[in-house]
Amino acid sequence: MVNLKKKALNVPISGYIALIIALVIFSGLLAKVSGWNMLDFNTLNGKFGLMSSAKATFTGIGGAGARSGFLFALSLAPGVMLALGLMEIVEHYGGLKAAQKLLTPILRPILGIPGICCVALVSSLQSTDAGAGMTKALRTNKDITGNELLIFTAFQFTAGGLIGNYLASGSALFMYMTVPISVPLAVMFVMKIFGANMMRVYCKMFVQEEE
Repeated sequence: MVNLKKKALNVPISGYIALIIALVIFSGLLAKVSGWNMLDFNTLNGKFGLMSSAKATFTGIGGAGARSGFLFALSLAPGVMLALGLMEIVEHYGGLKAAQKLLTPILRPILGIPGICCVALVSSLQSTDAGAGMTKALRTNKDITGNELLIFTAFQFTAGGLIGNYLASGSALFMYMTVPISVPLAVMFVMKIFGANMMRVYCKMFVQEEE
């Protein structure tokens, strides 16, 4: 990727189109839309098949220790590789430039991070590993500073994979809720912003800015 902070943001039309497509893919909006779910990240990522003799993937059932941890980490690789590949395509067509130009005025005052983070931000709401991989790529290519990395990491760490985990694991509790299911989701999202801004204050007071 190119360090967008050091280049004039002349965004081609393809950049805006690529940005919109990327946001749709990582947002999960089309996950349950028949035919269109091919544009959903989790659908593209797919799932491992089951062993015929036991209802388990290649990671097995009841593993423990370093061996189980290694296989779990290995199972994350396809999602991270897919996310980084998609991000490279978006960058190639100018999507990250479009994000920088359009969303910096929004994300900068709210979170203290540039608009170029928006694709990784949306991705992190569905997949913690995909969001982390994209964020590392942004920092490696110096598209975000050290302090912006800390702030963005705090946002992602709080209620990581918010939408994916809430709708999957949290669905078991939906029948017991006394409030609409959107209320806890909104509270967790607000707390993600709160956590990021706590880190923002900490960085401003105690951490020397790092390019």
